[in-house]
Amino acid sequence: MDSSFGIGEVSELTGIGVDALRFYEREGLLVGPVRRDPGGRRRYSTLEVEWLRMCARLRGTGMPVPDVRRYAELVRAGEGNEAERLGLLAAHQHRVEEQLAELASARDVIAAKVDLYAARLAAGTAGESWVAGPSPCVAAVPARVDEVA
Repeated sequence: MDSSFGIGEVSELTGIGVDALRFYEREGLLVGPVRRDPGGRRRYSTLEVEWLRMCARLRGTGMPVPDVRRYAELVRAGEGNEAERLGLLAAHQHRVEEQLAELASARDVIAAKVDLYAARLAAGTAGESWVAGPSPCVAAVPARVDEVA
């Protein structure tokens, strides 16, 4: 027999809040109907917990709810729609890769600043004004706006 979990247990196992689990159910993000025990409390199988972990990853990487819903619909429909599933996930993968590139660029700028301030502290020049001399991280400021390339 498959293990069965209550909503609180599923919340702990997936990191998805109880209210969010109810939201996922209302929005049709699950691959099947949520079973209920005789007292009307939600019960989730191990497979449903794994699906919810997948949903959490998709949402955590910024996949919009309508796209997760469409993906769930395709999974519920069964075989024969793999090309559409691939298209949906490939488009999301592309968006995530763009986000990663933007984050890497921001990380590089921050790392340069960290290095700059660490070097200033190590050299004992941390208290000197940046106006007093050129900063290695800032290009010369043009005298006029129209000189900005």
